[in-house]
Amino acid sequence: MHKREFIAAALAAASVPAWAQQRRGTGGRGPALLTVTGAGVRSNRGPFDPVRDQMMAKQKLTFERAHAFDFAALAALPARTIRPTLEYDNQPHRLAGPLLRDVLAAAGVTAHAGKLQMRAIDGYAPVIPVADALKYGFIVATHLDGQAMPLGGLGPLWAVYDADRHPDMAARPVDQRFAQCPWGLYHIDVQAG
Repeated sequence: MHKREFIAAALAAASVPAWAQQRRGTGGRGPALLTVTGAGVRSNRGPFDPVRDQMMAKQKLTFERAHAFDFAALAALPARTIRPTLEYDNQPHRLAGPLLRDVLAAAGVTAHAGKLQMRAIDGYAPVIPVADALKYGFIVATHLDGQAMPLGGLGPLWAVYDADRHPDMAARPVDQRFAQCPWGLYHIDVQAG
């Protein structure tokens, strides 16, 4: 390759966004941000791999079937915006992302009974009845106040709902409204009822 051709190729590669470059070697998918396992899940990835799924292994997870979502797959679902008052500053914030109901449906889950164990990267794993997640309108938030949520903050994903819009939750002190809302969400296990 001549120097001029090399420079042209390097400039062309540099103009492609980093996420698109990563997708080239993964069969059209970026890295998985959310893995859904359990009852009714339509698999789009292989079973648990103790080498590749290190965080899951350390948190004692295992599965035969799972549906993985990258950021593009989550962004392709219709987004919902909520404006709850958050406990971190007692101010309303705009959170946006797909409804948890739509995420589950995209993973093949149609049951409205049973429970969901939603696991955060730090191991926090609240269990919530599917019916409550649907009733409260949980979203899988990807954005906070118009910006993607980074790892190390509340993101990149947060299972959350608008507590201010539900009288039974709005009556609680703000620091008690989000116990069932793991930020840093990376895994949901659908447990049959």
